[in-house]
Amino acid sequence: MGNTILEVNDLHVGFVENKQYAPIVSGITFSISKGEILGIVGESGSGKSITSLTIMDLLKHNGKVKQGQLLFEGSDLLTMTKEEKRRKKANEIAMIFQEPMTSLNPVIKVGPQVEEVLALHKEPNPGEYKKRVISMFEDVGLKDPEAIYGKYPHQLSGGMRQRVMIAMAMILRPKLLIADEPTTALDVTVQKQILELLLQMNKKYGTSIIFISHDLGVVRKLCDRVIVMYDGAIVEQGTINEIFECPKEEYTKKLLAAVPSMRKHEEQEEAATVEQEEETPAILTVKDVTVGYTVKGRGIFGKKTTKTIVKGVSFDIKEGEIFGIVGESGSGKSTLSKAIVGLTPHASGEITMQEAHPQMVFQDPYSSLNPAKTIGSILSEPLIIEGKLKKEERRRKVEQMLEEVGLKGDYYGRNIAKLSGGQRQRVAIALALMTNKKFIVLDEPVSALDVTIQDQILKLLKRLQQQHRLSYLFISHDLNVVYELCDRIAVMKDGVIVEQGTRDEIYYHPKEAYTRQLIEAIV
Repeated sequence: MGNTILEVNDLHVGFVENKQYAPIVSGITFSISKGEILGIVGESGSGKSITSLTIMDLLKHNGKVKQGQLLFEGSDLLTMTKEEKRRKKANEIAMIFQEPMTSLNPVIKVGPQVEEVLALHKEPNPGEYKKRVISMFEDVGLKDPEAIYGKYPHQLSGGMRQRVMIAMAMILRPKLLIADEPTTALDVTVQKQILELLLQMNKKYGTSIIFISHDLGVVRKLCDRVIVMYDGAIVEQGTINEIFECPKEEYTKKLLAAVPSMRKHEEQEEAATVEQEEETPAILTVKDVTVGYTVKGRGIFGKKTTKTIVKGVSFDIKEGEIFGIVGESGSGKSTLSKAIVGLTPHASGEITMQEAHPQMVFQDPYSSLNPAKTIGSILSEPLIIEGKLKKEERRRKVEQMLEEVGLKGDYYGRNIAKLSGGQRQRVAIALALMTNKKFIVLDEPVSALDVTIQDQILKLLKRLQQQHRLSYLFISHDLNVVYELCDRIAVMKDGVIVEQGTRDEIYYHPKEAYTRQLIEAIV
């Protein structure tokens, strides 16, 4: 074995449904050395997460390992007894999941949750458990760890929750840590902090890390070697330089080409800015807008107070312009977008636009579209409300719109639940366009998508914008995506716009320290 800590040999994994075996992972072989950080990249359905769940023995009840070996320090995890697996996973292998809010128990404070790991695995000196947890919280960079110990998950930010998950995974000092998309939903600055923390854990404890992601920029920054997966197989593997500088396989080249990056466009900087003429009218004007919500006091006679989220924001969007708003979670950008489309009342200021009822495309189309209805029914609904078209005309318009967003007309009768993430987002974009609105608000519309699907949706948005001369308000925490798409950009922090300007002014000549911090965090 030498320096190898985990060796995966000819692994075949699938699921059994109706007595039929459906393969998901087909004969993959790789290894990871002690102290190494290995990246696994690929689109959804490539098998990367199923591989990690197999290593952790967390497959669903109908999951089946058809053949292969998982040699951890020479012992095959697949042939161990349940008790042997439990001890091995408890003390030597740990996992961090993508969404800590669903991994942490919402009704138990985070300190006792981490403490429970020590109790379950019968660590010595129970009287020292709390002290060990607080020390671990310090190690993962949580400020005021004693106060954090007594908080519930919902009282922490996304980055803080992810640090708690890392503390939980590292409390027993595992030899191998599997991190499955641990930074996907995080802001660029928080993402940078979590990557630095993982590197710190790797160096301090010599922990080997398998880092699973569809974000190639993050993988390039963190990992030593990379495995590229597609359709259950490994298509290429090598060092960071080999994969990113000299890829051999067409699929790897396609993945790299799809990554949005301001660095990729730097040579075209002068041609990238869309020139706005002074006389171009504004489709939206936001003037000194403040937005908040009411917080009920404790007890029957508790006084109500107002929590202000957006504070005196002003900007405008021209006809045919793509205007981006960037900022961390809690900056107020999504609250502002909802006030603009009328989903939350704005407390003061003026919102003026050419169109009534602008359309909005949300981050997760699965939760914003009715899963019980067919695509045809979903897209027909706004036309029925308008009452201008007959049934046959409505169907023709829906099928035409489906073609326009890259879906065939036969999708009309399909159920939304049976579509991929990218297909569902295309339906959401089609829905926003059904009544010929010229102004659309896009709130994180590609953040949950794989890099190749993200690239397709961005190209679709550009094409539709040029074809119909649409105006977009594009909300995102991904500065590479914003650079790729937007003409002008506003930077929000703590409810205020700290800076706004053209794309090149913001990215190449930022005036504010916070903007510079965001740009420097880009991977």
